[in-house]
Amino acid sequence: MNSSPAVRMERHGNNGEIALIVLQDSARMNPLGRPLQLRLRELLAEVREDTSLRALVLTAEGRGFCVGADLSSMGGAQGGAQADGRTLGAQTADNMHQLSNRLILDLQQLPVPVVCAINGAAAGAGVGLALAGDVALAARSAYFYLPFLPRLGIVPDLGTTWFIERRLGRARALGLSLLGDRLGAQQAADWGLVWACVDDEALREQALATAARLARLPAGAVLEARRALDHAAASTLEQQLHYEAERQRELVGAPAFMEGVQAFMQKREPVFAPRQPG
Repeated sequence: MNSSPAVRMERHGNNGEIALIVLQDSARMNPLGRPLQLRLRELLAEVREDTSLRALVLTAEGRGFCVGADLSSMGGAQGGAQADGRTLGAQTADNMHQLSNRLILDLQQLPVPVVCAINGAAAGAGVGLALAGDVALAARSAYFYLPFLPRLGIVPDLGTTWFIERRLGRARALGLSLLGDRLGAQQAADWGLVWACVDDEALREQALATAARLARLPAGAVLEARRALDHAAASTLEQQLHYEAERQRELVGAPAFMEGVQAFMQKREPVFAPRQPG
């Protein structure tokens, strides 16, 4: 087990094939301070390189999943030049380019499925983190809150605008961004922002069970699914039909497909090979 004051990682599953990463700055509801982000990226790199891992659950301790930027570190800041000559805005943007944005891309590019188990409040940039996985489960007491524009005069970040517009549509995404209303877990599930809303006490067990199902997928399946849906979002029907046919050109006949066919013929569950290094 790896640990730090802000983040820890455990292994679960019959063969330790599921990584559980837990944000544990619970007293402050897990703000995205620099040490937490750096450690989280280190652990994601471990998951990426360890081919015995086949799924990841990302969750947190306490009442909050993540409340976004660590505003306490910016509390005394003014809009003028900082000690290094940069404005606070320039410093913020540079930090996002160098660290925070890469964290979101790490999750989106991870070669294993990612389950985000949202145990409590996801606010500000914490919404982007909560939605950066593949399957999101929200505890019944959890909620989503975007204070960016109504409280701070800045735009939602860490991919939040990208995620909510695609999952909710423009009307609901604009309403949440401008009004700053809290969106409860059940309504988030009803609207399609998350996969499901579950009872608080069952969240981690459900997340690990979901990850166990995902861990049985063929290696590379999650990357194929992400790429196919991303391509669909920017394509005409004709273009997407072409894309699908060309992916089948490569995938049909590959070991995973052949195992699936054999399992179907033999009336058993398929057993897919683990990830390979490289």
